[in-house]
Amino acid sequence: MLKIVKTSLSIAAASLIFCGTANASIENALANICTIVEADDKGELRKKMRAVQSDFRLKLHDYYSGITCNGQSLIRTAIQSNSVEVGTLLVKKMPSRELQNPESDGKTLQAWIAENGFQTNAIASEVQQRI
Repeated sequence: MLKIVKTSLSIAAASLIFCGTANASIENALANICTIVEADDKGELRKKMRAVQSDFRLKLHDYYSGITCNGQSLIRTAIQSNSVEVGTLLVKKMPSRELQNPESDGKTLQAWIAENGFQTNAIASEVQQRI
């Protein structure tokens, strides 16, 4: 009886150790998100966002500011790459108040769009509608 209890406890402890190491970190989960945005792969972005939400219980606005693609935010990258499907999805998933916040360079998304001449971009018009 004592042998069974010891064996059960050791199996339970081992499973906890393996369970902790099996979970991928958030960095690994979001590793290729820039490539997805640049490729305008809306389906893959949806899958990635769902996976991050189910695995880490994070929504887009929770990790958006922590991701940069060549020094630009995800929406700026989508605008520069003319990734309309992905950019529109990102704008719709972000809270409108956060679309008005300054980004890492101190400029708001609207100011950056105007400064770089992207006013006619479809994503820029989606940003305007959301704000």
